[in-house]
Amino acid sequence: MQSALFPELVVNGEQVPHALIAAETQNQDAPKGKPGIAWRKAANAVAIRTLLLQQARDKAIKADPQEVGPGRFETEEEALIRTVLELEIDVQQPSETDVKSEWEKDPGRFRTPPLWEVSHILCACDPRDTAKREQALARANGICRKLESDPKGFAALAARESDCGSKSSGGVLGQLGPGDTVPEFETALRHLSEGQVTNPPILTRHGYHVIRLDALAVGQVLPFEAVKDKIALAMEKAAWARQSRAFIDRLVAASDIKGADFRMV
Repeated sequence: MQSALFPELVVNGEQVPHALIAAETQNQDAPKGKPGIAWRKAANAVAIRTLLLQQARDKAIKADPQEVGPGRFETEEEALIRTVLELEIDVQQPSETDVKSEWEKDPGRFRTPPLWEVSHILCACDPRDTAKREQALARANGICRKLESDPKGFAALAARESDCGSKSSGGVLGQLGPGDTVPEFETALRHLSEGQVTNPPILTRHGYHVIRLDALAVGQVLPFEAVKDKIALAMEKAAWARQSRAFIDRLVAASDIKGADFRMV
């Protein structure tokens, strides 16, 4: 390793093994071919973890791992860090007045799920097969061009061209709600208006889709009483995140850290 790209990490005189940072890099996003960026992000994360564990030692905290899922418990380090944060962070439950003020900022944020009436034409392929993917895209683009000149021909095109079983009903999928389809398909639906067709086609693990939104039932705005607990929980989580960030910023500012760069955070 080149020391310029992968410097030693030393936190308050404690040298952190390279292996810990290397293991953390898999959790960090970075441009392809830029290992130094992933390393620096990992070094920052490991430095913060090291600071919190040092705090646990200074406060003589004993680990008490809690169950975080069926038969799954925290590691000792996770338990120590959680305890440090619990001791330092005091989030008060928001008052009903504060919760209602948050709701009143934009009640339209809190709705029942939408329903989409959808038709599609599928040009199936394995996206991992470059040649097959390009062939499917060429077919889908051709379908889009035909629909531009003959929008009313969607059902006939679906019956003739689609690789989905829905071809027998002119491509009609019926009503879909959130979570009923793959993420890329749902994202496309959220950006369509009634009668609109996706162009360019949408790639999912099934292939390329030409999607038409036949009808949209927008979710109804929920009354305050129905959402106040959800809003209160979200406000508590946001307050916890702010306080934990402020606490960590104070720790970093008061520490001697070499090999990390918190300017990129």
